[in-house]
Amino acid sequence: MGKVLMVLYDGFEHAEQEPNLLGTTENELGLRKWLEEQGHTLVTTSDKEGENSMFDKELVDAEVIITTPFHPGYLTAERLAKAKKLKIAVTAGIGSDHVDLDAANKTNGGITVAEVTGSNVVSVAEHVIMTILVLVRNFVPAHEQIAAGEWNVAAVAKNEYDLENKVVGTVAVGRIGERVLRRLRAFDCKELLYFDYQPLSAEKEKEIGCRRVESLEEMLGQCDVVTINCPLHEKTKGLFNKELISKMKPGSWLVNTARGAIVVKEDVAEALKSGHLRGYGGDVWYPQPAPKDHPLRYAANPWGGGNATVPHMSGTSIDAQKRYAEGTKAILQSYFSGKEDYRPEDLIVHKGDYATKAYGQREKK
Repeated sequence: MGKVLMVLYDGFEHAEQEPNLLGTTENELGLRKWLEEQGHTLVTTSDKEGENSMFDKELVDAEVIITTPFHPGYLTAERLAKAKKLKIAVTAGIGSDHVDLDAANKTNGGITVAEVTGSNVVSVAEHVIMTILVLVRNFVPAHEQIAAGEWNVAAVAKNEYDLENKVVGTVAVGRIGERVLRRLRAFDCKELLYFDYQPLSAEKEKEIGCRRVESLEEMLGQCDVVTINCPLHEKTKGLFNKELISKMKPGSWLVNTARGAIVVKEDVAEALKSGHLRGYGGDVWYPQPAPKDHPLRYAANPWGGGNATVPHMSGTSIDAQKRYAEGTKAILQSYFSGKEDYRPEDLIVHKGDYATKAYGQREKK
């Protein structure tokens, strides 16, 4: 029987108040009883930072590690080298960039890394639309004004716009990016653009009403709103730096619900301060939890707004939690049964090789 190590965020009193809340240390994705009935040991913690963390102490003899994108247990090459019994790392959600995938392929004969593909794509797409509207309509400063007991319409209306007739582009048009474009159709945007190495079919482009742009820089120069929906890997880490941001349309808005490390935080904060970016919103940070001095917590445009950042919550709605909890259990059933009949789309690396092109379009060996 195996040892399962689970790294989750703390629910505290909120887990007790919401009995359906699954993605917390208190509720453990609803897996404890099922695992223990089969004779497995489950250790759950939120303590994941530093050599003396519970995560580091327990991973040395763990066979299975489960973590979420919202409170990731970073599986670096150094940590993997200590995990002598590790066979599978499961992401309860989407996004396995917290794992050194190259190292995972070389560890213990090849560690399987799997995630619950599709479990929170709707949740994240909805969050993207919400964030775009929050930024474009200048909602946050307006609400803060009311909460402060003030009333000054001119102060907030001066930076409020319509989404209609704006050009919106997505960086990557996978499961989330496509859903974002579909939802934007209702707003009568001037144009919907996308940049991706793999084009949509002509039929799907026509159905959605979108157009592919060959060059990222070309797309950024046309967009009033840019939403980042690509995975984090070597080619996208730090992609939105000072140079690339300078290619964006002056006064545009940037939304990032993909991964915090895709943007250079200092460069985004500076672009917001100068007004080159009118706003930045999203829920992803690096590292997570974000330190108190993270510049994007406090960055604002010259007019005192433009910040629509929140904790990493887009993909962990109660509905999404149910989906990724069920998907995690299905992956574990497949592993412990010995069948290893995983859904192909859930596999990131398997048997010492990449099972997907999403993380840098790697070719299989």
